[in-house]
Parts: sequence; structure tokens; C-alpha cells
Amino acid sequence: MGICGASAALAISAVLPQDKDSERNIIFTVISVTALSTIAMIAYPPIAQWLGLDAHQAGIFLGATIHDVAQVVGAGYSMSEETGDTATVVKLLRVAMLVPIVFSLSLLLRKRGDGGPRPALPLPLFIIFFVLFVAINSSGIASTQVQELAGDVSRWCLVTAIAALGMKTSLKALLEVGWRPATLLVSETLFLAAIILFAVKWLG
Repeated sequence: MGICGASAALAISAVLPQDKDSERNIIFTVISVTALSTIAMIAYPPIAQWLGLDAHQAGIFLGATIHDVAQVVGAGYSMSEETGDTATVVKLLRVAMLVPIVFSLSLLLRKRGDGGPRPALPLPLFIIFFVLFVAINSSGIASTQVQELAGDVSRWCLVTAIAALGMKTSLKALLEVGWRPATLLVSETLFLAAIILFAVKWLG
């Protein structure tokens, strides 16, 4: 969650060893992270204002603590354009760390021989395409029309993925996970918020 939210959970789950509870656990994680991100989107801007954070400090706080990109954008731009810009940049820097982390974890598991049969590539295909599309978009070779089309397609893919998660979600199965994982997720979220607040408020 220090890197990203649901995207990190899904990416890392793709390279971890699988068992009979893997699907249930990843759905639980995605739902929990999304819920915590939504709560943070509502709660963190008033906290930033109450602590007297300026626009730059508030942007760092929001971008470094809220788990999902959409909620970071919503929280940041609800305060000001500068806060939104800063929060988005900070959050995207966290997302960029997803590639080396997943790559390193994949190589580590391949070296240990965990996770059953080894795939031909050390990275999931969606990570490879993520890097490819970032490179294409950053190079400027894609026209505005192509970028808009790709953006529309990506949003529909995201909606489809979320709908698929909903179709596969069983509340009974999620309740079987227990209170300890939920407590861990909440504790990590609060710890991340506290340490970033300390850094931006008192360490400058």
C-alpha cells in the first residue's frame, strides 16, 4: 500500500504463489483498499486544513498517503489546483515504483522456485504493456486522438475489471478472512498518514 492501492495488490498477486484462498484474499484486499481510499479522500483534506498545511504540503500529504489514484485526484483538486497537481505527481511517482518492485519480487520468487511453474517472462504481461504505453505516451508520438481513444478504452477496461470483481465477490467468503487482515490494513493506513504528516509538517 506504500506504493499504490488496488493496482499494486493486483500486480503483486500475479507473481505470488497461488493457493485455494488467493482469489478471496486479493478481492478482500482490493475492496478494503478502495474503501480506505474513499474514506481518506473525504477525511484527509479537512485534516490538512486543520493542521494549516499549505497547498504544496497538502499535496504531498494526500499524494503520499491515499492509496488509489482516483481518490488522490479527487481529494487534491477539492482543495486547490496546486494541491491537486502536487498530489497527482507524488502519487504517480509512487505508482512508478510498482514496476521495479514487481520485477524484483518476480525474480526473487523465480530464484527460490516458489509459485509453481515459472512463466517464460519475469514480469506479468500487463506490467510490460504498462511500461510500453508510458514510453509511447511520454515520447509524444501518439496523436491527441489516439490518446483520447486509449483513455476511453482504459476507463471501460477498468469498469469491466471492477464489475468482474463484483461478480466474483462473496460476502460470506470475505467474512471468513477475519478481523486481523482488516486491522492490519487500517493500521498501515494510519501509520502511513502519521509518518507523512510528521515529515511535511515538522520536517519541512
